[in-house]
Amino acid sequence: MNELLNQEKSIYLQICEMIETDILRGILLEEERVPSTNELAKQYTINPATAAKGINILVDMGILYKKRGIGMFVASGAKDAIKTARKKTFKEKYAVPLVREARGLGISRQEIVSMIESIMEV
Repeated sequence: MNELLNQEKSIYLQICEMIETDILRGILLEEERVPSTNELAKQYTINPATAAKGINILVDMGILYKKRGIGMFVASGAKDAIKTARKKTFKEKYAVPLVREARGLGISRQEIVSMIESIMEV
């Protein structure tokens, strides 16, 4: 979690996404402790309540859980849950608008597939 915070979205959402990304990349493993709200606050020079808000989103999603007196930990199955959620978001945010635009431009299904294949080969 050495990424920089930006002004594009709320800090607590960025904290949430950074933890998710670290889980997806295998930097944080299932059943492993995640940085505390105080550690995150110190690292990013933010209010601990802001860090807690980001962590609490992940708790509500079942991605993290609390071990009393020890800290927050990555839940079993968290990586798969994040992948599933992000795939759904990816479809809605990128694939659906792509297909709409392609239809408007008269681009065929095969042309879209060819474009995507050429990009993925890079």
